[in-house]
Amino acid sequence: MHAMIKRSVGLLLLVAAVASASLAAEPVVKLDLPYKAGDSLSAYEITRCKLDVYSPPGATKAPVLVWFYGGGLTGGEKYGAGTVAIARSLVKEGLVVVVPDYRLSPKATYPAYIQDAAAAVGWAHQHIAEFGGDPDRLFVGGHSAGGYLTLIVGMDPEYLKAVGVPTSAIAGLIPVSGQTMTHYTIREERGISRYMVTADDAAPVRWVRPELPPMLVLSADNDMPARAEENAFLVALLKAAGHKAVTGLCVAGRDHGTVADKLKDDGDPGRMALLEFVKRYAAAK
Repeated sequence: MHAMIKRSVGLLLLVAAVASASLAAEPVVKLDLPYKAGDSLSAYEITRCKLDVYSPPGATKAPVLVWFYGGGLTGGEKYGAGTVAIARSLVKEGLVVVVPDYRLSPKATYPAYIQDAAAAVGWAHQHIAEFGGDPDRLFVGGHSAGGYLTLIVGMDPEYLKAVGVPTSAIAGLIPVSGQTMTHYTIREERGISRYMVTADDAAPVRWVRPELPPMLVLSADNDMPARAEENAFLVALLKAAGHKAVTGLCVAGRDHGTVADKLKDDGDPGRMALLEFVKRYAAAK
C-alpha cells in the first residue's frame, strides 16, 4: 500500500511538472497594440492599424518575424485561426511574432495597405525590444497578399525609409505564395483585368537588385494559376542580378492555402525551410 501511494504521488508530481512546463511554454500575448499614431489618422486607420505580439516567456533579443496574413488585399484578420496557429507554433521555436492588421481594398486603395505594412515593420523595429525581440534581427514574411506586402515593403526602398527602418535591420524576407507582379487587386483598382500582367512600380520584380536582404521564396506545386511561376521568375531574376542569398522552394503536395496552413506542423518542408532560414540569417546578424 505504501509503495502504491508513493507511485501515485510520483505520478501526480510528474503530471504537475508536465502541466507546468506546458503552461510555461505558452506565449506571452499582447493584443491590439496601435502601430500608427497622430491626429491625421482616419477612423478606419485607427480601427485597422493594430497588431498582436506573441513572445516566448522570458525572451531576450530573440529573432523577430513580422507576419502578414493573406486575403487578396480585400479581406483577412489578424485573429484568424490559421494565422494565430502559425504565430503560436513559431513562438515555440524561439521567435517573437508580430501579426498586424492593415487597411483593405476597396475602402483603402494603393498604396495605403503597403504604407500600413511598412508602418508595422517600423513599429517592430522601434518597440520590439520591449517584448523580448531583437530589432536588428527582424524578419518579414507573409502569405499570399501578405507575401506581396512582404516583398514590396522589403524591396522598394522608399517604404522602409519613410518609417525610419534601415535596410540593414531586415535580416530576411519570407514571402509565401506572394504575387511578384503588380498585385491583381491594384490592377482592378485601376480598371485593369487581373489577368493583364503588369510590372510597374507596384511590382516587387521592378525592385530587383543584388543588395536586397536574404530571401526565402516559398510557393506550392498546386498553387494558384501562374503563382508558382511568378515566384520562380522572381528567384531567377534575383540570381541573375547577383543576389547571393535567395532560395526558392516550391513545396510538393501543397496548394495555395495549405502551403501556409501547414507551416504550423512539425516536419512540414516549408516550416523546416523557414526555421533553417531564420536560424542561418539571425546568426549572421
